[in-house]
Amino acid sequence: MMKQLGRVGTLVGALSAVSAYAQTYAAPKTQPEKKPAVQSEAKKPATEAAPKAETQKKARPARHSGAATANENGHTAPKSQPETAPTPSAPSGDMALGTVHLTKGVKADGKTLSPGVYQVRLTAQTASPDAKGQTKQLERWVEFVQKGQVKGREVVTIVPQSEIDKVQKDAPPPANGSKVETLKGGDYVRLWINKGGNHYLVHFPV
Repeated sequence: MMKQLGRVGTLVGALSAVSAYAQTYAAPKTQPEKKPAVQSEAKKPATEAAPKAETQKKARPARHSGAATANENGHTAPKSQPETAPTPSAPSGDMALGTVHLTKGVKADGKTLSPGVYQVRLTAQTASPDAKGQTKQLERWVEFVQKGQVKGREVVTIVPQSEIDKVQKDAPPPANGSKVETLKGGDYVRLWINKGGNHYLVHFPV
């Protein structure tokens, strides 16, 4: 009997030691994973970005052709401007403009040009100053020739057919024709030649 009690006591002691050892060196319990707070915060802006982008998309004004539009910085783009009038096309060299009849004497380049019939020849030389009383166009020198001799010269203003109604309100001469007339006030005599799609205007002081 004493031997059995001794064995039982020894067994109990051994079990207690094993249990204590197991508790001391037992593997730590696995803790449940916690989702980092960064992930939940990262998802939040993503869900809010969509409605914000949608709002900006709806706020943009529709573009209409010919109207001013606003860019992303709120500045208004300027309207497209109409193109300016093209530069008149004129012969670059000498050219015969025709024959004219001056019924009275005039001043040509400060010198007297007597009445008579003259051949008018356009030269390649540009004029300075500009033609008197005219808008800024092409200015060249023309020569007045009799029997092969240059009797005088004066500045001519070249105006294209598409612009002549903005420069002169009078009826032009027919194509390849000319006319000479004294202007209102009597201070100038105007020679007007219509040739090759351009109008050639010469103003002589009387």
